[in-house]
Amino acid sequence: MKPTLDETHQPDTQSWVLTANAEEVDFPIQNLPFGVFRTAQNNGPHLGVAIGDVIVDLHQLRRQTLPEITNAPTEARPALDACQDATLNRLMALGTEPRRALRHLLHKLLRRDASPEIQQALTTCLVPQNDAMMLLPAHVGDYTDFYASLYHATHVGRLFRPDNPLLPNYKHIPIGYHGRASTLVVSGTPVKRPMGQTRKEEQPPTFGPTATLDYELELGLFVGRGNAMGQTIPVDRAEDHMFGVCIVNDWSARDVQAWEYQPLGPFLAKNFATSLSPWVVTMEALAPYRTQAFTRDAADPQPLPYLLSADDQAHGGIDLRLEVQLLTPRMQADGQAAYTLSRGNFDTMYWTFAQMLAHHASNGCSMQAGDLLASGTISGPTDTSRGCLLEITSRGKNPVHLPNGEERKFLQDGDTLVMRGLCKKDGYRTIGLGTCTGTIINA
Repeated sequence: MKPTLDETHQPDTQSWVLTANAEEVDFPIQNLPFGVFRTAQNNGPHLGVAIGDVIVDLHQLRRQTLPEITNAPTEARPALDACQDATLNRLMALGTEPRRALRHLLHKLLRRDASPEIQQALTTCLVPQNDAMMLLPAHVGDYTDFYASLYHATHVGRLFRPDNPLLPNYKHIPIGYHGRASTLVVSGTPVKRPMGQTRKEEQPPTFGPTATLDYELELGLFVGRGNAMGQTIPVDRAEDHMFGVCIVNDWSARDVQAWEYQPLGPFLAKNFATSLSPWVVTMEALAPYRTQAFTRDAADPQPLPYLLSADDQAHGGIDLRLEVQLLTPRMQADGQAAYTLSRGNFDTMYWTFAQMLAHHASNGCSMQAGDLLASGTISGPTDTSRGCLLEITSRGKNPVHLPNGEERKFLQDGDTLVMRGLCKKDGYRTIGLGTCTGTIINA
């Protein structure tokens, strides 16, 4: 489906929430991402929309007696009702049109030219982001991690199989595995160094803390409207089943992974923690930044028909700039800025989210609202665009040398990882995904 541009994307529209009008703020009125939060004052999780440095409490908004709320367009009413829930799942399940109608309503209420009555009423619904504790945005029933970056698959494959880095199936099929939904955590949650079984060369296996803890820069897609078991999601209709995206850090214990992954793939090396940024940027907000899918080499196989759509090839990519920074305990104590480990872009991915979703449901697998699909490590063609330390350090052989004299092969206790995402394009407002952070604590 071709992305739809409308008045909510106009770059010159400003908000009466003045902090939303600052240059390159993550959450201008053109973004309006959804999340779930609590404060010391509210009675439980509330749904919210970020704008500038505040949150519009949608639970409180729904209770306003403004004509714009009580007489809201028919399409927006189910979405407004879903705003009374404690998670985004019901809103996700409604599909594209109710969500788009709610976006238009919020845009109207938050524009600078909104009436004084509207501004006064909505001011009572605003919560400073600094006063809110962010929660996971949805109940995630199932979490699937893909392996959609050709560059990542090639770099890692070359470390283990120098003569044959890519397995024969890679360019034919989106590769994925089922992760652990119970250990998804929101940004800011400390990550405990996991224990695991490892083996060095020909020595007997041992059990203890991982010595090679790593991160993986990924993008997560929340499923919107699902499909019944036995039905499929055609690739050219997959957009109708997408709600929005967030940043994902899929923490990895590389020594555990190397010993356990054959023959069935990732297990305990991956399921101890996966961090998510708290704000879900909707597919509508991303519309201006959609781009063509990865351009395959002429010698590469074309996707099979069930994975091939002209619209998806034309618009299935996302021009999303991503950055990973490291802050060590010593850097923090000395007041030093975080060190940038890598910068990349999601538009380098070999498989699109539509292809991942269509493939996932191609055997009749039931997808449900709130399910999470992660892209796999996002790596690019250059040394500075590699999305994990396994690649950056060539499996620890080439340590990262930090400006203060420290070095890192893999993550140490006390290290903090910060991931950011930004969409920037001439003629449109810059929008951000916020941050995904995590600090390692000892085992």
